[in-house]
Amino acid sequence: MAGPGAEQLVCVTGAGGFIGSWLVKELLQRGYVVRGTARDPEDCKNAPLHALDGAKERLSLYQADVLDYRSLRPAFSLCDGVFHVASPVSNDDPVGSISIEVVSTAVEGTKNVINAAADMGVKRVVFTSSYGAVHMNPNRSPDQTLDENCWSDLEFCKQTKNLYCYAKTLAEKTAMKEASKRGIQLAVVVPSLTLGDMLQPTLNRVIALIVASYMKGRKRFPNAVAAYVGVQDVARAHLLVYENPTASGRYLCIGDVLHRSEFLQMLRELFPQYPITNKCADDKPKVKPYKFSTQRLQALGMEFTPIRESLQKTVISLQQYGHIPILPRMSAL
Repeated sequence: MAGPGAEQLVCVTGAGGFIGSWLVKELLQRGYVVRGTARDPEDCKNAPLHALDGAKERLSLYQADVLDYRSLRPAFSLCDGVFHVASPVSNDDPVGSISIEVVSTAVEGTKNVINAAADMGVKRVVFTSSYGAVHMNPNRSPDQTLDENCWSDLEFCKQTKNLYCYAKTLAEKTAMKEASKRGIQLAVVVPSLTLGDMLQPTLNRVIALIVASYMKGRKRFPNAVAAYVGVQDVARAHLLVYENPTASGRYLCIGDVLHRSEFLQMLRELFPQYPITNKCADDKPKVKPYKFSTQRLQALGMEFTPIRESLQKTVISLQQYGHIPILPRMSAL
């Protein structure tokens, strides 16, 4: 029986990345013919894509760079839709490591993708943003539930040197502006920090910082709150908004909001054999979690995986790829 994507040709930019590879997997499972862009299709990080079910028959990789408009045109030619996952900035990049030049690069890459898609006759684009484009606002009430109408404050992002959030906010607004100008139907998936089973051996810095570093004995954790979501949920969210013809605008894709102490307690319960710290970096009152509404995405049929399950899969992947040592579980006396 043909899947919902039968006879549909789509392209995924950044197909070899953490989210991109899972999106390719989900698309292939649903019967799509998939093109993936990569700056170097022969890079070893793209090898797992060819092992996916259906890849031999329905996946091809194109050499393309979002900063090179001309390279995108062949990849987008004859496509029904484009999923723009690739970005010159990601939340792999720590605060303070991103330059203004990289911010302008993110914006230029977004313009290139939207315009190349429009020029090649593509009608529908799904853009991967980040919740960093939502919650960075000093005027936000602690009790406010954040939804798709909330945006990070660009000046505040600059003042706090959080150019990752600045870049993602600007890139998303650029995508909306360009899509409106060119007559592209645009839907935006806005995920939080993403965890889960890794399909490729390369380690992204988010998982390195918030999981692997503590498994290796990092001494203290910040007094901070973050939102988490499973990578399979993020991939499914892209498909939900793409396959619903009336879906447009932003869709928050956010599972659990946890203080870092709660996150690490969960990690300790799952893997008690690792030396996971319980010491906070300061003795100030615990930062309170904030709330997000995911009603728009749930209305399309989204059901979120418990973050405990995604965290367990993350650690197992880290073990399998040799990023952390495999320690035996301590037996009960």
